[in-house]
Amino acid sequence: MMKRRVCILLMDSFGIGASLDASLYGDEAANTFAHIFQARADENSHCSPLYIPHLTELGLFHAAMGSSGETLVDLSMLPPPKGLYGYAVEKSRGKDTPSGHWELAGVPVEFDWGYFPKKIKCFPLSFIQAFIQQTKIPGVLGEKHASGTEIIKELGKEHIETSKPIVYTSADSVFQVAAHEEYFGLDRLYHICEIARTLLDSYNIGRVIARPFTGEPGNFKRTAHRKDYAVLPPAPTLLDKLVSAGRSVISIGKVADIFAHQGITEKIYADDNQGLFEATVEALKTAPDGSLIFTNFVDFDSLYGHRRDVLGYADALEKFDSWLPSLQNILRKDDLVIIAADHGCDPTFPGSDHTREHIPVLGFGPQIKSQYIGRRDSFADVGQTIAEYLDISPLLHGVSFL
Repeated sequence: MMKRRVCILLMDSFGIGASLDASLYGDEAANTFAHIFQARADENSHCSPLYIPHLTELGLFHAAMGSSGETLVDLSMLPPPKGLYGYAVEKSRGKDTPSGHWELAGVPVEFDWGYFPKKIKCFPLSFIQAFIQQTKIPGVLGEKHASGTEIIKELGKEHIETSKPIVYTSADSVFQVAAHEEYFGLDRLYHICEIARTLLDSYNIGRVIARPFTGEPGNFKRTAHRKDYAVLPPAPTLLDKLVSAGRSVISIGKVADIFAHQGITEKIYADDNQGLFEATVEALKTAPDGSLIFTNFVDFDSLYGHRRDVLGYADALEKFDSWLPSLQNILRKDDLVIIAADHGCDPTFPGSDHTREHIPVLGFGPQIKSQYIGRRDSFADVGQTIAEYLDISPLLHGVSFL
C-alpha cells in the first residue's frame, strides 16, 4: 500500500546562479542567492551575516557552488549535507512563473510566449478597445511596462477619480490589472480580468493578473487578494497524472492559479510566507497516502525580488529557514520534501524583472540519504522524481534522480 507523500516548497524566484544560456537574456551576471548573501556580509550593511542553518544543513551552499562555482563559504567547514542536493537548468524558453512551474511538473514550455513591446501604449489598440467595450469600463490608465507598486503610486489617485483600471505589463508574458478594492470593487476586478483572459488567448499571453490594492493617495497597499488567470499547460502535468491515479493534489498559495486550476483536488490560500508555511504544516498533518502538497512562497518574488529589496529578501530567507524544523518534526518516515524555485529575481539587478538562473533542488525526509545529484538538465527532473517516488507512470520529460 502506497504510504509515501511528497511536499514541494517552491521558493518563488530563488535562483542560485546564472543559467547556461543567461547571456541570451542579458542575465549572465545574475545570482539571486549569492548577491543576497554578499549584501548581508558587506560590512557597510550594518547587518549580521546571513543565518540559514537548516538550509545550510540541507546542502544549499554546496548546490550553489555547483551551480555558479562561486565560493560563498568554505564548504570544508560545513557538515556533510543531509538529503539530496544539486541544481537544475531550465529548458523552457521563458523565465516566467508558468514556465518554471509547468516544467517542474514535467512539461517544459518549448514554444515562445507572446510579449508586449517596451513602449508607451504597449497593448494592441484593437485589444484595448475590445476590453473597454466588453467590460463597460470608462477607459484604462497606464498601458506600459511598470513596477506594480510604482504604477499605483503614480496612477492610483486618477484611478479612484475616474474608475479607469490601471493596466500594465513586464518582461514576462503578462497583462496586469490594478484596481482599488473599495472604490472599484474586487469582484468587478476579477470579472474584467476574466474577460481580458479570453481576449488575450489569441495573443498567446501566459497570464492575466488581478492586482487589487487599498488605501488612499500616498498610502496605497497591494492586498493578498491577487488572482492569476493562466492558460492551461500544453500537456498533462504531474498534477494531472496524480489526480487521474486517484491521488490528492493540495495546492497552497497561487499554485492552483498557475496551473489554471487543473490537476488540483484541494486549494488553500494564505496571506504571506508565514501563513503559507503554517498552512503547509497543517495540510501535511492530514494529507492522505500518495498525495502531493505543492506550496508557492510568493513573497520572495513579489515583495523582495521585484522590488529589489535585498535586505528584505535576506530577512525572508532567515524566517523561512527558521520555520523548517516545524515541518521536519512532523514528517512521516516515507515522506519526501523538495525545496526548489521557478526562476531567479536577483534584487541587485537593474530593473524589476525575473533573471534567468539555475534553481536549487534540495530533497529531504526521514529515509532520504545524502547524495549530490549534480546538475539536472531540466526542472522536469523534479517532476519525474516525484512520479517515481509516488509510483505513478513516468512523465514524458525529465530524469529521476532517485
